[in-house]
Amino acid sequence: MAKKNKKKQTMAERADRHALYQDSVQDSEFELDFVEDTYKAIRNKKPVKLREDFAGTARSACVWTKRGKSNQSWAVDFDKEVLDWGRAHNLKKLKPKQQARVALIESDVLTVDTPSVDVVLAFNFSYWILKNRKDLLAYFQSVHRSLNDDGLMFLDAFGGSQAHTTQVEKHKLDGFTYLWDQNKYNALTQEMSCYIHFRFPDKSRLDKAFSYTWRLWGGSEIEDLLREAGFSGVRFYVQKFDDETEEALDEFEETREVVDHECWIAYIVAEK
Repeated sequence: MAKKNKKKQTMAERADRHALYQDSVQDSEFELDFVEDTYKAIRNKKPVKLREDFAGTARSACVWTKRGKSNQSWAVDFDKEVLDWGRAHNLKKLKPKQQARVALIESDVLTVDTPSVDVVLAFNFSYWILKNRKDLLAYFQSVHRSLNDDGLMFLDAFGGSQAHTTQVEKHKLDGFTYLWDQNKYNALTQEMSCYIHFRFPDKSRLDKAFSYTWRLWGGSEIEDLLREAGFSGVRFYVQKFDDETEEALDEFEETREVVDHECWIAYIVAEK
């Protein structure tokens, strides 16, 4: 009797959404270069202890610890499933001595208690999940308490006319296409619903691999809350654009003014 042919899985069915996210969204080496260089420029010394909030797979925390023999990191997220994935796929790749200097903590960033650190990161606009002023202020106050006297907090933000509308942005990457879907936008409340989708060469799709409901916080709003939380200074580092092609560059410069591009990205650095 002939064997029954098993249905071949599609690329989407075989895909690991967390691995796809890391490959398409995160560039931890670039971000940590910026963190380290900026900290040195402001504090004239090297940061050692880092906390990654809304850490997800804890990739940046693991990369940070790998970058220096004295580096330590704490990765905080309330999602056990994603932390477990990071433990199996990121932490496990480190040497035993490096693993001992990384702590993955399942907790709410509003209430987590960690040792004092030099740097706290909240990247990929993750803190925008805090959609009201009271909660975001409480988060910034919590971070302020967790930082050493010379500590810095690093955030990112985006804006521009495209940020205030629904749109789908596509990027072809190695072996798949990444789609950023700004699906809904409420111009009154600044709330937005966004999804990440993935498409594959065999025409299969991984829809809504990740979902977000955010508030589109403005730079001045964020600065006001950081200062109210006790931070002594707030700096903006905005992505540069090519003067001729107007294409975004992998360079950021400190400024207090953003040209009215359709889309811009900035790092925000708060000094304790």
